[in-house]
Amino acid sequence: MRRVLIVGAGQSGLQLALGLLAKDYDVTVMSARTPEEIRNGRVMSTQCMFNDALQHERDLGLNQWEDETVRVEGLGVSVAGPDGGRALDWFAELDHYAQSVDQRVKMAGWLELFEDRGGKLVIHGVMTSELDALSRLYDLVIISAGKGELVQLFDRVPERSPYTKPMRALSLVYAHGVRPRPEHPDKQAVRFNIVPGVGELFMIPAYTLSGNCDILFFEGIPGGPLDCFDDHPAPAEHFTRLLDLMRQFVPWEYERCRDAELTDGKAALAGGYTPVVRNPVGTLPGGPRVLGMADVVVANDPITGQGSNNASHCAATYLTAILEHGDRPFDAAWMDATFERYWEYAKHITEWTNALLLPPPPHVLEILGVAGQNPAVARRFANGFTDPTDFQHWFMDPAKWEKYLAEV
Repeated sequence: MRRVLIVGAGQSGLQLALGLLAKDYDVTVMSARTPEEIRNGRVMSTQCMFNDALQHERDLGLNQWEDETVRVEGLGVSVAGPDGGRALDWFAELDHYAQSVDQRVKMAGWLELFEDRGGKLVIHGVMTSELDALSRLYDLVIISAGKGELVQLFDRVPERSPYTKPMRALSLVYAHGVRPRPEHPDKQAVRFNIVPGVGELFMIPAYTLSGNCDILFFEGIPGGPLDCFDDHPAPAEHFTRLLDLMRQFVPWEYERCRDAELTDGKAALAGGYTPVVRNPVGTLPGGPRVLGMADVVVANDPITGQGSNNASHCAATYLTAILEHGDRPFDAAWMDATFERYWEYAKHITEWTNALLLPPPPHVLEILGVAGQNPAVARRFANGFTDPTDFQHWFMDPAKWEKYLAEV
C-alpha cells in the first residue's frame, strides 16, 4: 500500500486525501489545528463553488451540506455611475446552481470525516527541518498549506507571475439579515458590483456555523478609499466601517444590509496577497522532493471567485495522476508533468483573473454593456464562472468578441 503525506487541511488537501483513502491508499494529513479549533476560529475566506467543482465533491461523497446550503442560482453585475446610481445593472441565471460553505464548517467536518474513514490525522504545524526527515517515510509528500514557511520551498515563476505586489486590499464580513435584491427577490445570486477607480463589492449567499447568511466582500484598489483596514479593527467596528463604505459607494446594496448583523464574533477578515505562480517541485534540505498543490503553486486574487474551484480541480487532477501512476516512483519529472496537467486548466483562470485586476479594455466594457441588453451574452458570462476556460474563446480577445457578437 502506497503511503502519502499531505501537509495542510484545506479544500485541495482534504479533497485529495479523502479521494486517495477511497482507493485504499495509506494517507496521513498534517493540520495545524484541530476541527474544534477551526470551528471556533476566525473566518478564513470567501468562496463560491460552481457546479463543476461541486461535482468533484459529490463524486467523493463530500457534499455533506448541500441540502441545507442556499443555492446560488445566478450572477448579477452592477456598475456604479458618477451620480451614485447604477450606470449598468443586469442579472443572468446559471445553468446549474453554485454554493458557498464557510471553510470553518467544511474543513472541520472533512477532517472528522477523514478520521472516520480511516485516515491518519496529525495535529502539528510542521516546519521544513522536521519535514526533511519525515518525508522519507512516505512514497509521496504533497504540500497544500498555502501560507507559512513551507511555501518558500517553491520558487516563483516570473513569466507566469506578472504582479509583484497585492493588487487589491481585501475586506469581508459574514452577515445575517441581508434582504434579497428587489429586482429578483425569488432568486439567490452572487452580485458583482464594480465601482470604477475604487474597487469591487461582491455579495455572496453562503452557509456558516449558524445557518445561511451572506458574505459582504470588498476588493479595494490599493491606496484608495476601500484600503482602510490595515489597523485590523475588531469585528463589530470592521462591519460598521464596511457598511459606511457600502453606503458611500454602492448605496443600492447598503439598503439591503442596513439592518444586518454579524453571524458571529469572528466573522470578519481583512488582508491581501500577491498573485503568484510557483514551481511545483520543492526540494527539502536533505534532498527529498515534495509536490505543491492549489494555492501553494497557483495563488490568484479572489476577484473571480475561483480559489476553491481551482483547489477542487487541482485535487481532482492530482488524484487521477496518482492513481494512473501505479507503483512507479513519484519523481520530479512526474511532479512537473502532473502540475502541467493542472496548469492546462489553471492558466486560463490565471489569465482571466489577472486581466480583471487592471482597468478594463474597451471591448470588456462593451461586453458588459451588451450583456445588459442581450440575455445570451449575459448568460454566457455568468456560466463562465463555472467553466472559466470558455473565456479564452470570446471574452479575452477583442477579435474573438467581435466574431461572437456578430453571431449573437
